[in-house]
Amino acid sequence: MNRLAHSFAVIFSSLLLSLVLRAQINPDSSTFDADGTAHITRMVPIPSTVSPEAQAWLKEIEHQAPQPGDLAEIRARTDAWRKTNSAEARRLYPVDLQETSIAGVRTDIITPLFTPQKNKDLVLINFHGGGFISDSGSLIEGVPIAHLAKMKVVSVYYRLAPENPFPAAVDDGVAVYRELLKTYQPNNVGIFGTSAGATLTGEVAVKIKQLRLPLPGALGMFSTHPDFSRPTDSQQLFALNGLAGNIAPRDPNRPVEDRYAGKTDPKDPVLSPLFADLQGMPATLLVTSTRDLLLSDTSMFHLALLRAGVNAQLVVFEALPHAFWYHFGLPETKDALQLMAGFFERNLGR
Repeated sequence: MNRLAHSFAVIFSSLLLSLVLRAQINPDSSTFDADGTAHITRMVPIPSTVSPEAQAWLKEIEHQAPQPGDLAEIRARTDAWRKTNSAEARRLYPVDLQETSIAGVRTDIITPLFTPQKNKDLVLINFHGGGFISDSGSLIEGVPIAHLAKMKVVSVYYRLAPENPFPAAVDDGVAVYRELLKTYQPNNVGIFGTSAGATLTGEVAVKIKQLRLPLPGALGMFSTHPDFSRPTDSQQLFALNGLAGNIAPRDPNRPVEDRYAGKTDPKDPVLSPLFADLQGMPATLLVTSTRDLLLSDTSMFHLALLRAGVNAQLVVFEALPHAFWYHFGLPETKDALQLMAGFFERNLGR
């Protein structure tokens, strides 16, 4: 190699080493396509703004395998997880449990061990999460709220997709609500749910309004998906476990194929309550978190409710992923559950 070529090689090697070292020190980068699509690399340390228990959990879920695509495997895995966590819920939050059916729909009646006299005429309806294709949280959601709010909870096992796509779950929810109205005053009834159950809460409320039935006294929508017509910003950023997991880019102008929505118009106002007439809706609590894939969705629906003049409150927890309140070991979960229970205590029976 001649002297000039050697000099160029040394300079190039030095430049390359410098770039590598700079990338190691500061890996953050962002570039943008002509249409505004962002290509982003970020270093995100474990946050010190959450509890030590939450920090440990965030490290743990980094190594969890992504959700399988096979429906039978999803249901088997979800059922096993739900049984374990349901038992934990009942250990931490003792209640009485009765399996029954209401209006032909399978339900669990969850009753606190002690019900104050002022709460004996109050009831909550819970729609569980699970993406409308499985049951990830019926007792996990209903048991703590029944115990903390000292109110009866009717946990509804609505029909699941893809065998029973929209509007089967809505029809089941409305049927249970109609039947409870024979015993309870509408302003003594609350409806709540997480994820798919939060979405169903909004859908059932819109359908109740369309049917000109009296509206319930309060709604709890804990990480909701009110718009099936397009993906939101947080859906492009986060997976179920927040930053952990693979995310395929989605066309921002097209609906994502969904086993629950099926062939229904994605802007149908019952399927996607963001497009419904929301005026007159009952007091609503919305809860999400900053690494929730439905953070944008929940925030957008809160704004839509405010525009309609609804008494709506949005609470956003720091640095935690989707439906973190399913995990009872976190102090943040205790805060969230107390917040949810307190909301119904304040807004029912008025």
